[in-house]
Amino acid sequence: MSATDTKAPAPRAGRSPATTPASRMTALARAELTLLRRNKGTVFAAMFVPLVLPFSVYSASKEMDLGEAGLTTGTLVLPAAIGFSLLFAVYSALVGVFVVRREELVLKRLRTGELRDAEILAGSAMPAVLSGLVQSLLLAAGCFALLDLPAPPAPHLAVVGLLLGLVMCAALAAVTASFTRTGESAQVTPLPLTFVAMFGSGLFIPLELLPDRLASVCELLPLTPVVTLVRGGWTGDLSASGTLGALATAVAWTVVAVFAVRRWFRWEPRR
Repeated sequence: MSATDTKAPAPRAGRSPATTPASRMTALARAELTLLRRNKGTVFAAMFVPLVLPFSVYSASKEMDLGEAGLTTGTLVLPAAIGFSLLFAVYSALVGVFVVRREELVLKRLRTGELRDAEILAGSAMPAVLSGLVQSLLLAAGCFALLDLPAPPAPHLAVVGLLLGLVMCAALAAVTASFTRTGESAQVTPLPLTFVAMFGSGLFIPLELLPDRLASVCELLPLTPVVTLVRGGWTGDLSASGTLGALATAVAWTVVAVFAVRRWFRWEPRR
């Protein structure tokens, strides 16, 4: 038999096909979505609360002099609606997901397989992140239609702000889960950041209406650059320095959160 007639060895029976990080995370995300649907409380908080809170912002806007801040009701409500979606559909929901999966030893078992640590966290977060993205787009469409918003002059700023917000909130959720002991306490530990963001990041009260010194502090909060970029996309009056400052703040919070996750995230139940 000549060398050209030599055949490659047949694959071993029973060998599973090679997987990729994308396929592994997709499979994990699919399983996580099934589990998430069974948690009615999480689904309610993630899906319905962000749809209700913008009405409170709309009512509060009637008592504000938005013209002084160069804003309209639409440019106040729209970024607030997206901010609520990030806080409840992504951040608060994921804190519970990470804690419950850890306490049920799901994360520990996943680490014994092919999945890497980053893939486990990303796959677990994917359903909440996608739901937050879809919800934000629907809220933007609703505000655009109901509040007579014009077409955004700088839509790229709004897109970048939303994407940064999704990644940052997922990372901050993992950080908060690191210091949360039980599934019950996961309903409480997200509240400090949630309330600070709601009242200090321009969701209810624009920073332009706050005293200058207080506004300067609030600009450094995690969700503030997201609101700034989304609002700037619709108003078109965000300066180059303001854009760079918002981007730098959002990226800095994301980098710090990722570092904290690598340093302190716990994969086994806290005893």
